[in-house]
Amino acid sequence: MKKEKQENDVSEEKAQSKLAKRQENKRLFVLFFSLVLDLLSFTLILPLLPSLLDYYGEHDKGGLYKIIKDFVTGFRDFVGAPDNPRWNSVLFGGVIGSLFSFLQFLASPLVGATSDVYGRKPVLLLSLAGVAGSYALWAVSHNFTLFVIARIIGGLSKGNVSLSTAIVADILPQEKRGKGMALIGVAFSIGFVFGPLIGAGFSIWARQQHGAFYTVPALFALSLAVIDILFVFIFFQETLPVEKRAKSIANGWQEKAHLINPVSLFKFSSVTNMSQKDNQTMQRIGVIYFLYLFFYSGLEFTLTFLTHNRLHYDSMQQGKMFFFIGAVMTFVQGGYVRKIKSGTEVRTATMGMTLLIPAFIIMAFAYTASIMYTGLFLFAFASATVVPCLTTLISQFGGTDQKGVIMGVFRSLGALARALGPFITSTIYWSLGEKVCYIFGAVCLLFPLLMLRMVMTTTKKNV
Repeated sequence: MKKEKQENDVSEEKAQSKLAKRQENKRLFVLFFSLVLDLLSFTLILPLLPSLLDYYGEHDKGGLYKIIKDFVTGFRDFVGAPDNPRWNSVLFGGVIGSLFSFLQFLASPLVGATSDVYGRKPVLLLSLAGVAGSYALWAVSHNFTLFVIARIIGGLSKGNVSLSTAIVADILPQEKRGKGMALIGVAFSIGFVFGPLIGAGFSIWARQQHGAFYTVPALFALSLAVIDILFVFIFFQETLPVEKRAKSIANGWQEKAHLINPVSLFKFSSVTNMSQKDNQTMQRIGVIYFLYLFFYSGLEFTLTFLTHNRLHYDSMQQGKMFFFIGAVMTFVQGGYVRKIKSGTEVRTATMGMTLLIPAFIIMAFAYTASIMYTGLFLFAFASATVVPCLTTLISQFGGTDQKGVIMGVFRSLGALARALGPFITSTIYWSLGEKVCYIFGAVCLLFPLLMLRMVMTTTKKNV
């Protein structure tokens, strides 16, 4: 009888384990599919930006368009970039992209903190509704000011990505979070591979149109966003139970400055009840993440300049190049990163960041496609490994009621890096030349790399 009872208990435990795993996989699939829909709609605008800017330049030459154009012209003259319509469009797009990243910097920690109090699902739906609203406004943006307002609404609403990392931390135990963060990375790779391809199709179609050609792609993006909202509303199950939620947002709205003040963000001041040792480690990871993305995003932005100047790539060839990067990232994240064992995240991120240094050096001296693609392969590997591993690492800190604000602050630091990186790197690129720019980026990566090695040493001592 005793033996039978033990066997029944074992069978019941196995059944419960299988059920729990099935529920985990279901929740992860819902999150993954939602992210893919969101990122497809988000990235399809990228190939359309030059045509959009040309349209507004022709039909709306005053107001906000003129202000930003004068800023771009002044910046171009300051850094010594040539007066070329192509570069003007890239720099103009860079200003819009930096604005979007800056808005994410402001919004991400606030969205994360709010979700810690009110739950993930309502805040996620609110974010997705804001994104959908931005596409609806884009569809009727007959002047440049309306288009920028649409981007502002989209940037402020784009907290669903930091929420996704908090949701993974809710769903999975610490030893399995690497798999979840890798899945988010795969969703990003798919979005950034196929979204621009869809946008390129709309871009080719737009050349044959007259008038407000952007209405159709905007409505397509809106359709994806609406499908995403309905999908999340129907299938997404709340991952943060009421009893595990925070009681207030950063100890009250009167202290919300902690969530948008850069100094406070680097200190993770909005995270309370944390030991001094954990807080110091968390701060160090935040600085590493910021420095890495600062140099990474800046040099990623100048790739368009480099490949056009060196290899005479047109838009289609550059599209193929970014498709190659996205494909490698998808393969690495889907087949390698998601299988990384818990506790080896620092080592994997260190390897990825180390490989990025020769990648930039190779790009600095690449005058043929084969050499350039060698550097791009290493670049893609780093892109696929560093951020997911650092995200998994930071997700280990804080209680259940703090995951949202921690991931929000972390995401905000990355957004700030992406807002500033392209401006600084473009200045170096046009002022001192592409070789100096890429070698400078490679050398500067030694700082976050050495800090990451210190984290790895500390982790080993604590084991």
